[in-house]
Amino acid sequence: MAKQKLTATARRMKAIRDKKAAMTPNRRKKKAENQRKRRSAKKAGINISGKDFDHKDNKFKSVKANRGNDGKGTKKEK
Repeated sequence: MAKQKLTATARRMKAIRDKKAAMTPNRRKKKAENQRKRRSAKKAGINISGKDFDHKDNKFKSVKANRGNDGKGTKKEK
């Protein structure tokens, strides 16, 4: 993914906004859950390099396969 082309001021302001969003209680819970899953998968000997956790299928998938509802698109998801 290419970096955004931002001015120095915009980059600073975006960093502040991103940090604030990442530190909300809801995001911190999600981050902690994902860390627990990744640690337990590593202990189990699963190769999770370059993979994301798919909450619907309850397993690790490649980033590409974990997007867009398994090729069906996000409109049909739910």
